[in-house]
Amino acid sequence: MTGPVPILMYHAVGHRPAKAAYGLSVSPEAFAAQMELLGERGFTPVTTAGLGQAWRTGAPLPGRPVLITFDDGYEGVHRHALPVLAQHGFAATLFVSTGWLRGAYDRGGAPDTMLDWDQVRELAAAGTEIGGHSHTHPQLDQLDDERLRFETVRCRDIITEEVGTAPVSFAYPYGYSSRRVRRTVREAGFAQALAVGNAPARRAQGPYALRRVTVRRGTGIEEFGRLVEGRAIGRTFAKDRALTKGYAVVRRARRAAAVLVRTRT
Repeated sequence: MTGPVPILMYHAVGHRPAKAAYGLSVSPEAFAAQMELLGERGFTPVTTAGLGQAWRTGAPLPGRPVLITFDDGYEGVHRHALPVLAQHGFAATLFVSTGWLRGAYDRGGAPDTMLDWDQVRELAAAGTEIGGHSHTHPQLDQLDDERLRFETVRCRDIITEEVGTAPVSFAYPYGYSSRRVRRTVREAGFAQALAVGNAPARRAQGPYALRRVTVRRGTGIEEFGRLVEGRAIGRTFAKDRALTKGYAVVRRARRAAAVLVRTRT
């Protein structure tokens, strides 16, 4: 299958998430209803690795593939989402910022209660793909080459050590990337990477720039149904796209200024 595939981007799942995580969270009840809708409409969730492999090799995908992805590594993914996924037999991908998770590598700065590594291993044992989301969740396109490589390689190495399998999928923090970032992610051993874009994923986007659709606290069930069917996405995310384009210009200017300063010192 080479047609568009909806990739759903979730973050926290919880009743009372922290303020910093609230807008990009969903309630457990909303998540359960959304998964019920996917089942009723005949969607079959696949992992990010599964989609990447199929699009590289031409292997068949299910008739109505969809990806369920979680960013950052919030504890509610284990507490609330995992039982629902198990009930439906749904695959998913969890992208973890390794320096935010509770345990030996905790660097602080997480916006809410995060998973610990035992919970990550339980998710992996249940069939959830564990992918990388950097080590400390920076804007990768603003980093110098040394720090950028550290963020990707350190993340890969910690996941490999804790889970026992090297991650092959990556999600850019904040969705930001550049040609340099994508090359570094590839060199770190990741076979595919996800941005945001708020549009369906297509094979023509390339394996390191696959787009996703944001699911928020305010996403009602009717709107969710339209998003997974690929309807009215442009109208729903028109403001987001305008802001993204504007901020892309700002980030490029900041990066150019930082490079100029380093070359003069």
